[in-house]
Amino acid sequence: MFQSRTHNCGELRLGDAGKSVTLVGWMENVREVGTNFAFVVLRDFYGITQVVIETEEMMKLVKPLNKESTISVTGIVRERESKNPKIPTGDVEVVPQKIDVLGKCRYNSLPFEINKSKEADENQRLRYRYLDLRNPEVKKNIVLRCNVVAELRRLMTEKGFLEISTPILTSSSPEGARDYLVPARNHPGKFYALPQAPQQFKQLLMTSGFDRYFQIAPCFRDEDARADRTPGEFYQLDMEMAFASQDDVLSVLEDVLVPVFEKYGKYSRVSAAPFCHIAYNDAMERYGTDKPDLRIDLEISDITEEVQGCGFGPFEGNTVKAVAVDDFSQARKWIDKLLADVEVIAGNKSCWFRVDENGEFTGGISKFLGSCKASLTEKLSLKPGSFVCMAAGKKSAAQKTAGVIRRLMGTRIPGHFDEEQYALCWIVDFPMYEIGEESGKLEFCHNPFSMPQGGMKALEDAENDIEKALAINANQYDLVCNGYESASGAVRNHDPEIMVKAFELVGLGEDDVKAKFPAMYNAFCYGAPPHAGAAPGVDRLIMLLSGEESIREVITFPMNKNAQDLMMGAPSAVEQKQLDDVHISIAEEKQEEKN
Repeated sequence: MFQSRTHNCGELRLGDAGKSVTLVGWMENVREVGTNFAFVVLRDFYGITQVVIETEEMMKLVKPLNKESTISVTGIVRERESKNPKIPTGDVEVVPQKIDVLGKCRYNSLPFEINKSKEADENQRLRYRYLDLRNPEVKKNIVLRCNVVAELRRLMTEKGFLEISTPILTSSSPEGARDYLVPARNHPGKFYALPQAPQQFKQLLMTSGFDRYFQIAPCFRDEDARADRTPGEFYQLDMEMAFASQDDVLSVLEDVLVPVFEKYGKYSRVSAAPFCHIAYNDAMERYGTDKPDLRIDLEISDITEEVQGCGFGPFEGNTVKAVAVDDFSQARKWIDKLLADVEVIAGNKSCWFRVDENGEFTGGISKFLGSCKASLTEKLSLKPGSFVCMAAGKKSAAQKTAGVIRRLMGTRIPGHFDEEQYALCWIVDFPMYEIGEESGKLEFCHNPFSMPQGGMKALEDAENDIEKALAINANQYDLVCNGYESASGAVRNHDPEIMVKAFELVGLGEDDVKAKFPAMYNAFCYGAPPHAGAAPGVDRLIMLLSGEESIREVITFPMNKNAQDLMMGAPSAVEQKQLDDVHISIAEEKQEEKN
């Protein structure tokens, strides 16, 4: 007996013929073929079974019901005359002796056809997510998620990590994104914040004497949505290790993630551990991004020196990057589409030329390149049939644009994109500091809690020297899979003196550090162990494993692109009493006066 049934709808086989069974589920479809003859498809979590209506009594029960009503069917299993090899239960059917209606669907029409819900408008799907999830194709992603999370927990526990929950209500902290704030009823004018990550808590656990920590942690960030990022909340495999180096963390994650990719991934091939390490600066030079898709075999070349003085205005005084391919046969219309797409994505123009059958440069900006033909041919290993697409500008802009060119050319030109695999690598040696685009001043590039390479000496040498500061690398690392950042981590700055010095370089003193991170600063003053950690994103990992293009497909109840829960109606207005309880008033927006 399985709850209120003897079998589920994906279980019956030919060997069950002659048995009396009880099935329960949703009435997916009814196909009438006679006065008192119909085929009913019954669906539950496990599969579908065909029920054959052959009597007037049974037809009277079924005929008034709308699709998606829930029913209980008790009857006899028999072999089907017309078998369906496409489903596991396709050799049998059930002839009902009793049908009970458990839950009527009161609507004659549905917002979308259940089995084709993925073709419906996304907002409609999210508004009726409970119907969308009835689609087996949608449900399988949630099942995959459950299985992967269970596997991650098992593997981490086997490696000696303790699963420890950290607080959801905490203090606001500068983590790089906007906080979600929660007013404190008993403390007027003060707020809790939902954690953007358990960063400080897991480091405090290391100072508390715990050696290996992990959790499947909810994180909350008020940021805009995109295909690989959901607004509001997300989950990550948060982990930290005491007395650990960068290599220790990377080794653990490789041991945990490779089996998960191999067992649950859409593709059968996975990069073998240890994954290759690519320094940040090398990644930007070779791939134009710190999230390179290594399934593409193209790389970027720097041709700045070769083209200076050629007479093409955009090249003069700028960095120039190029991506070259051989055996290029695409038409001019294809090239125009490539350049247009590059400009839309990168916000920067690109240019091109090709090599004809005589080895001459032709098309695009070829007329400017006569003086540098020999040097370009050697630098890019050009031959008849080669095609070159280029980007120019400040170094970072040229790199970014060339990265877009590489990706579009690699995925659109046959033979350069080996899609059926998981290509993983570590991006290491991130810069500790950068010049802020808005402030024009020295700022932390990524995580201010990272240990600078070279420690205190590197920071002291960079005091009052911006160029030296910009040359400092952090002990920070990202895991990249198929062009997506899949994890981020660092060796932590556990020394209060080094931490203060690191913040002094961006204009913040010891008092600022104490004010912004009081618990961590004080804890480190009591003798903190060296520690390191990382946090693979669970949602993004499931997206990669499933082969879905949108992260919302692997989240049970996601928000839409505008951070709205259309199903529950969130965010929503609240009653004035609720606002009064937490000492909040709503400021009305000023209406512009009409002329």
